[in-house]
Amino acid sequence: MNYNTILIPLDGSKVSEYAFEKGIGVALRNEAKLVLVHIVDIRTYANVEALGGSISENAHQYALELLEGYKAIAASHGVKEIELVVEHGSAKNIIPKQIAVKYNADLIMCGSSGYNALERFVMGSVSDAIVRYAKCDVLVVRTEQVPEDYELNEYTKHFREKLI
Repeated sequence: MNYNTILIPLDGSKVSEYAFEKGIGVALRNEAKLVLVHIVDIRTYANVEALGGSISENAHQYALELLEGYKAIAASHGVKEIELVVEHGSAKNIIPKQIAVKYNADLIMCGSSGYNALERFVMGSVSDAIVRYAKCDVLVVRTEQVPEDYELNEYTKHFREKLI
């Protein structure tokens, strides 16, 4: 059995980027389409304005830049079909219940956590929600699998700098 559509949520963390890199290999072996996803958590940016537009609008643009960078990387490795998705809302709900369904994903590959321990305690783990609610296979890349010397690519570094 082959996977046809692989959804990879990306949040700018090392573990999500590492899951992306593993996802390229799976996509190539299965000749699958990649759907690269970033969710802008609108609860974080509610009613806050910044120079040049709302923080939410800026975060949306930064996310597109991040995903375009990943798209270029995947294409350079030979992935033929790549779709980018930026949505606003709660990643825990949108990824497994809406995006995976809309794009008919048969595999979601995600990092185990882009949050620190306190954020996971307060907000819950997105990967836990994906495993719980997705109707397709889910592969969770463990934080512990990311090598100590793993370096983020330039797209991710740039994305993280803009959000700070």
